[in-house]
Amino acid sequence: MNNEVPSAELRKINQQARECWEANADWWDEQFGEGNRFQLDLIGPSTERLLALNPGDVILDIACGNGAFSRRMAQLGASVVAFDFSERFLDRAKIRTTRNGELIQYTNIDATDKAALLTLGKHRYDAAVCSMAFMDMAAIEPILSALTELLKEDGCLVFSVLHPCFNNSDGTRLAIEEADQQGQLVTTHFVKVHRYITPSSSLGVGIPGQPQPHMYFHRPISELYNSCFRAGFVMEGIEEPTFQDTRSGARGPFSWDNFRDIPPVLITKMRLSRKQRPNLS
Repeated sequence: MNNEVPSAELRKINQQARECWEANADWWDEQFGEGNRFQLDLIGPSTERLLALNPGDVILDIACGNGAFSRRMAQLGASVVAFDFSERFLDRAKIRTTRNGELIQYTNIDATDKAALLTLGKHRYDAAVCSMAFMDMAAIEPILSALTELLKEDGCLVFSVLHPCFNNSDGTRLAIEEADQQGQLVTTHFVKVHRYITPSSSLGVGIPGQPQPHMYFHRPISELYNSCFRAGFVMEGIEEPTFQDTRSGARGPFSWDNFRDIPPVLITKMRLSRKQRPNLS
């Protein structure tokens, strides 16, 4: 789905996705709080390094969820406009925003509706952040196209996703015990991937125990990045963080803590290059 204008099919899929998140929002907010381990140990630090925001920067937080990273950016001195298509998530975000509330504006907008996105203010933003949400969107072309008008000259986008190569719905985490040279049993962890290059959508669970599964939209790295390049962005940075706490084996053999050489998330910085921007009209 590459159209900038939401089609009937896209609106139908978005409604299904919205209903899932409306059903999960309260539970997710209680579990996630101000950030789970993925956010606090992997995604947040990498995003902050790549974003390199300065106090006073105006940041657009795309699909903000319960607003945890919006509040973090406000704590660092940024002015944040945060939006999500789940009204229930936004309600929870507002309740949690007890400090720096004057620096955060929450609004209900669908990231696949370019016309609605442009009401947020053209050439207003120093940067945009999309934390672990592109894989929840049926189409990313509308937000990428809108950002070429929303961002200031040479503005940047930092986004994070489940790693398309190693952490998609068609991958399996495995742990196999084998004897080492000293005769002690050690466990080898690896990921088996049986499908990658074909874009797909599926229902899945982000946090075990959530009330109902939600929709995932898998895109290989080539499609993910080429969508950005077609919109006029160039890549400026990339990080693939892994858990490195050697004490974390107690979390279970299939915990991502044990896969210390396989990244579960991908964080990328794109810079808007107006000189290379194609004609999108």
